[in-house]
Amino acid sequence: MQHQATVAWLRFATALVIASGLFCLSGALPATSAATLYALDLVFWPLDGTPGEMTPQANVLWAISGGLVAGWGILIWQVVTHVYVSNPSVGRSMILTSVVTWFVLDSAGSVAAGAPMNALFNVGFLALYAVPLLRPVREAPGTA
Repeated sequence: MQHQATVAWLRFATALVIASGLFCLSGALPATSAATLYALDLVFWPLDGTPGEMTPQANVLWAISGGLVAGWGILIWQVVTHVYVSNPSVGRSMILTSVVTWFVLDSAGSVAAGAPMNALFNVGFLALYAVPLLRPVREAPGTA
């Protein structure tokens, strides 16, 4: 994969992570939590309308996780922009270590919590990073 194409792919993947964090923030307020309630219903398959409402504790956890995910996405964006562009091997290591750590912990925790569908959804985000980063760069940085 061309280096510039990989950078563009990683930025797209990271924009999705940031958007996911912002989506999580919508669960912090009862007036905007309908979509996050549906997401919870989806990861606790089957779709049955459970949970029916958010608790204040769930609202704060949505706020915290949304901030963490959006912040993590911003950090990965900065690594892509300021490290991976000029030093692909270091940037690749930083991004893959972060993403694999997130994947293993989030997926294992989801399964332990009885939400294995979330682990399945996590595979999609893992692939967004693994596909471009596990392929060798075919173009040296700074060349056209």
